[in-house]
Amino acid sequence: MERKSIGISGLAAYTPPFRVWLEDWCQWTGNQWPKIREVVGRSFRVRGPNQSVYTMAATAVMRLINQYDIDPTRVKFLGLGTESSTDNSAGAIIVKGMVDQALIAQGKPPIARSCEVPEFKHACLGGVYGMKSAIRHLALDGAGGQAIVVCADIAEYARGSSGEPTQGAGAVAMLLEENPQLVEVDLVKSGSASDYRIMDFRKPMLRFCGQDRSESQQVQDFPVFNGKYSTTCYIDETLHALDDMYEKRGLQASDYLRSLKTVFMHRPYRRMPETGWAVAYLFALGSGSAEDRAELASFCYEAGIEPEALLAEMSSKPEIVQFADPERLNYEAYPLTMAVFKIFRASRRYRREILDKLALGSDTMLDLGNLYTAALPAWIAAGFEQAIDENRDLTGEELLTLGYGSGDAAEVIPFVVADGWREATAKIGFGQSMEFTVDLDEAQYAALHDGRRPANLDYLPRDEFVIDKIGRRDERQFQDVGIEYYKYIA
Repeated sequence: MERKSIGISGLAAYTPPFRVWLEDWCQWTGNQWPKIREVVGRSFRVRGPNQSVYTMAATAVMRLINQYDIDPTRVKFLGLGTESSTDNSAGAIIVKGMVDQALIAQGKPPIARSCEVPEFKHACLGGVYGMKSAIRHLALDGAGGQAIVVCADIAEYARGSSGEPTQGAGAVAMLLEENPQLVEVDLVKSGSASDYRIMDFRKPMLRFCGQDRSESQQVQDFPVFNGKYSTTCYIDETLHALDDMYEKRGLQASDYLRSLKTVFMHRPYRRMPETGWAVAYLFALGSGSAEDRAELASFCYEAGIEPEALLAEMSSKPEIVQFADPERLNYEAYPLTMAVFKIFRASRRYRREILDKLALGSDTMLDLGNLYTAALPAWIAAGFEQAIDENRDLTGEELLTLGYGSGDAAEVIPFVVADGWREATAKIGFGQSMEFTVDLDEAQYAALHDGRRPANLDYLPRDEFVIDKIGRRDERQFQDVGIEYYKYIA
């Protein structure tokens, strides 16, 4: 049986308008702006007082339907990828209900009653798992229909924590179908990896005990995380997923990585994908030809490291879970590699093999912060729009995407750009979704962050969903305590 071409035909985004400039944040907190700019980015978004992960997700889906003139009755799969859901029972069905009401108000039919509505949770990888599930649906019982997967999250960290400058909020919706107009997603050639890492970015329910959210009802969802250990997990799982893809496709790693022009990765902050991709390149040199190893050795000698010792470390396959120990002073699983990486980062080749391949859309991402599940599709959307602006022809090009979710799992999936990508990209409107902003001062940011209503925050919602009210009845015959009621403001 001939394999169907299935992939993405459209993207649409919603980002809340409330923005914190990181240069301002550095002045408020005493942090060093040059370092934050280099490692993290320029700004991040904060959800508003009447917003939740569901309002952002539903707004992104409405934009997708309207921008691509989708017939809602053809949508038989609506998946929600998130780690910020606040309902432990329902998920994507909430988004479907909101969208249906807005569509009917616009005189359009609702999404098909026969639509599946799963939610996917695995840290920042939930949206990628949702996309894979949608593609499998379209290849089997959902053949001939359309699918929408929306990735939506609110990244919050405690004020004063190392994660605070990497906050963010937003949603990206994807339209998937046969004979896609933007990219074909080639799952057959993809690579996967997963391994339990105990304390690498977790959200135990115990964190919610004792929270007083009487003013806004917004639950603070600060994760339990360990920054250096999480970086090690990200790098290691990316390497394993790449190895799985290399083996499936019979690839020579160094030749393949050099052949790529564009790479999109999960991006919690600016430096993380650069580091992950650079380490993957060094590992590829280590398993490559004599010429590849000579290139690697040149970096080793400059770092004062014997090449043989580095190659031994690269083939060691450390058990990362052993690093989940509070008594450890060093969470580096590959210390020699990271020492060589510092030398590599200062080389001219680093620009060509790493930065240039991560360049499409990367400048736009400096103003988004961490969107968790939405970070990867947001970068892809920004990349396609930049390609249009620069009149770059991507037709037929293989793009490599790397998704990652703490906990710990990774997916490496090749995309092949479709002939109609220019027309599909013209409808994305990602840059437009970021245009309207409300810059926050220190007091306003602190209030929004802490779940209070800030003073002098002038913003009138338009073409988006908001929380209308929150239920408070807890009676024998009727209960709606804590349930959000929504409305669409046209």
